[in-house]
Amino acid sequence: MHKIKLLFIFFMILLFSCQNKVKDKTSETTYTSGEITVAVDENLRPIIQEEIDVFEALTPKARIIPNYTNEVNAINLLLKDSVRVAIATRPLSSKEVEFLKSKNFIAHSYKLATDGIALIVNNKNKDSIITVDQVKKIFTGEKLSWNEVFPTSKLGKFQVVFDNQNSSTVRFAIDSICKGLPLSKKLYAQNNNLEVIDFVSKTPNAIGIIGVNWLGNKKDTTNLSFKNEIRVMAVTSEPEATVQNSYKPFQAYLFYGYYPLTRTVYVIVNDPIGSLPSGFTSFLTSFRGQLIIKKSGLVPATQTVRVVHINNN
Repeated sequence: MHKIKLLFIFFMILLFSCQNKVKDKTSETTYTSGEITVAVDENLRPIIQEEIDVFEALTPKARIIPNYTNEVNAINLLLKDSVRVAIATRPLSSKEVEFLKSKNFIAHSYKLATDGIALIVNNKNKDSIITVDQVKKIFTGEKLSWNEVFPTSKLGKFQVVFDNQNSSTVRFAIDSICKGLPLSKKLYAQNNNLEVIDFVSKTPNAIGIIGVNWLGNKKDTTNLSFKNEIRVMAVTSEPEATVQNSYKPFQAYLFYGYYPLTRTVYVIVNDPIGSLPSGFTSFLTSFRGQLIIKKSGLVPATQTVRVVHINNN
């Protein structure tokens, strides 16, 4: 009987040890080796996937598994200690920082890049300049039809599309464009950014809101053009939109602050032992990691952007 009890205790210790190993793979990693999952705002998928590909090529013993999800879920996964790295378009709030402190964790937020929020329309739509105030009125439902903003338009009612209900794009629209006012119930949510692009490309009266890093033209290394399937609108914060005062979200205009719809991208890390989560974060903010961001058309946080002025005369 005594031997059976000892065997049972040994079995329980072994089972508990195995469970801990599965639960916390971070403890098995080093600065450049091992495997971790990173929660990423789906809006940032193109640029972060490129960062992961390069990092893994440089550190063959490391594996980064991205969990592309909405921003709300990405932050929650970090707070639940399901991941040690989250990439989002906001830092942690003071309440979230205090919550982690209550669990004896300290998370650090690092600025990664400046991103732009683009407004996209169908290629058949010739109305391509707009004010921030007009966008606000469209998103809140104060303006329902294209001819209420563009008097000569014959496109009928707006069909405004976002990626999903909990995305960082929706939060940006509410906080930064609508100044806290609720969005119209007539707005449409797709499942992801690719679906937004596809919908707008097929719908003449549509207007989509999307992160700039989804719109890069891979054939254009100068970052001076966008995807051919859609038209990107020029936006101004002035009361009236003109060709002279309206800007598209090109890198130079993001850098100078001419384009009004911008946001900051953060990498948030909770890594008390300084292992692979810190190693990946260090790469993202390093010269090579920032160079990837620079080539993508966004504005890197720690790299100088060289802007060339061309005199057309």
